[in-house]
Amino acid sequence: TVTDVYGNIHACSAIVTIEDTMLPIASCDNIAVQLDASGNASITPEMIDNNSSDNCGVAFIELDQTDFIISEVGSNNVTLTVYDNNGNENTCVATILVEDNIAPNSICQNVTAQLNSMGTATVTADMVDNGSNDASGIFSLSLNKTAFTCADISTNPNNVTLTVTD
Repeated sequence: TVTDVYGNIHACSAIVTIEDTMLPIASCDNIAVQLDASGNASITPEMIDNNSSDNCGVAFIELDQTDFIISEVGSNNVTLTVYDNNGNENTCVATILVEDNIAPNSICQNVTAQLNSMGTATVTADMVDNGSNDASGIFSLSLNKTAFTCADISTNPNNVTLTVTD
């Protein structure tokens, strides 16, 4: 509405369109995740989100990767996408450290070894192993004692320790 100095008035209408063109603020945290006994791990967008925000509100957040397997042990980058209520989006990248802290499952079996003509016998880790396993695979097997002599013959068994490393 416009009024001049003589009191004449004129009015017109206009449409005002309000737009939100501000990108949301995407903020990520780096995290570590542990593989389970099956060699799997999962994360959620909320675990990565570090209080992402927007002037008109955040509609939702999503990750480009949420599941990890044994072959991904180490550092992995994921992208968090933040969507606001008006169709704007922004991203940030987080580093996910995938760790395998589950010990392998060691399974032993008793072994009988015969002394040779020199009075010695050798027992290997493979002989004592009875199907030890781990989701990431077995790297090595070792025994704390592998060589035996006549001095080891007794009514008491010779205990050995099988060490399984994944």
